Amino acid sequence: QVRLKQSGGGKVQAGGSLRLSCEVTGIPFNNKVVGWFRQAPEKEREFVAGIIWETHHAEYADSVKGRFTATRGNDVYTAYLQVDSLKVEDTGIYFCAVRLSTPITQRGYDYWGPGTQVTVSS
Repeated sequence: QVRLKQSGGGKVQAGGSLRLSCEVTGIPFNNKVVGWFRQAPEKEREFVAGIIWETHHAEYADSVKGRFTATRGNDVYTAYLQVDSLKVEDTGIYFCAVRLSTPITQRGYDYWGPGTQVTVSS
């Protein structure tokens, strides 16, 4: 009964922003990680960011540091990825995923969302 629902993707111009959402139901969040990944055509899926639910500690890929921010809601089990100063190369399908243990890693996630498309035009 674990479900991940995503929203917030869309089409924006370079330099624009979006707020991606990931609503998770069916599992507790203590000592859990919500990770964010993206995949562009002809590219492998890559790790973008991760957040430890209990502590709010977040880590980011070098390519997005200073531009993307991972957060979570206080009273609802929804994670967010704020994506600012978007570049054309940020285009891709963005997935959220849940890992059932800490620390934040780039592999080993147990549940995956359906993805949401982010398209950045020049």
